[in-house]
Amino acid sequence: MGAVMVVVQLLVTVLLPSLDQLFQSRFGALGVLCLFLLGVGLRARNTACLSAGAVVFALLMLQA
Repeated sequence: MGAVMVVVQLLVTVLLPSLDQLFQSRFGALGVLCLFLLGVGLRARNTACLSAGAVVFALLMLQA
């Protein structure tokens, strides 16, 4: 179980900066806010942050 968590944290550490750059270049500040809310919601298991991040993501996808 511990090895899986290490692998997941490594993947997040490697992929998050590139994902952040992609969202920032394509969707601007709202894309970064969306990633932040989703990340905080997942890590803290906070449904309010997850819901807010999902709404922001849906709005961005409707705009694109």
